[in-house]
Parts: sequence; structure tokens; C-alpha cells
Amino acid sequence: MVIGTMKIKIHVPWSHSLKEKRMVVKSICTKVRNKYNVSVAEVEEQDIHQIIVLGLACVGNEASHADSIMDHVLNFIEDNAEADIIRVEREIV
Repeated sequence: MVIGTMKIKIHVPWSHSLKEKRMVVKSICTKVRNKYNVSVAEVEEQDIHQIIVLGLACVGNEASHADSIMDHVLNFIEDNAEADIIRVEREIV
């Protein structure tokens, strides 16, 4: 069993309130969960309205499969969010 984890830091320059930020977080999390069947949640910086930090976890039988899922999720977020990805941290155990 292989576990893949990823932390994605996203900058949302147009967000001027926590309400706007939460709309973005909820939308991204729901779309990613439904499309890729992974666990995803906001894990840090909950009180800063222009920064989103998402934690993601997936389970697979091979490291290449977990890595592929994380690549697809990252590309999906880049294409569908009106935001800039600042940093990505990955780990496969």
C-alpha cells in the first residue's frame, strides 16, 4: 500500500473577505473529491483571506499511480481555479 500526500499553497488575489475565500475552497474541494476520489481539506492559513493551503491524500498500490493522481489533481486545480499556485509539497510513503 502506498500513500501519497500533497500540500498546495494557493494565492487568490481577488479575494477580499473570508467569505469569498471559503467559496473558492469549498468549490475546489468538492470538485477534486468528486472527480478524483481523494481526501482534500484546507489545512493552514484559515484566517488569511488571500491564501489557501490545501492538504490532499490518496492511496494506491504503486508509487507511480499515487504520483499520477497527484499530477492530475494539481493540473485540475491549475486549470479550474482563478488563482495562482505558490508552492507544492509532495510525499509518497
